[in-house]
Amino acid sequence: MAIPDHARTNFNTLLRAAGDGNLALMECLEAVTGKRRYVLCAVSRAEDGDYVMTPFGHLADGNPYDAYLPPDPDDPDGFLPKPADAGRQVDD
Repeated sequence: MAIPDHARTNFNTLLRAAGDGNLALMECLEAVTGKRRYVLCAVSRAEDGDYVMTPFGHLADGNPYDAYLPPDPDDPDGFLPKPADAGRQVDD
């Protein structure tokens, strides 16, 4: 499964912002649910000198391993199934 061009472009912008020290974590409210979210933003300056925060995504609530299913290496269009023990804490 190929990553779309717009996602690649946004990721490269985020990498440049991080490399330049222009990355911020901003507390926001999600517009639809009103939930508090911690949003990764690229920081730039407008022509008038004001800061511009461009949101790229939010941090996962809780355990991110429970929130996302990775791609299936044996199926280019598929994803791995949710493990039966998802959410269970594993000791190191």
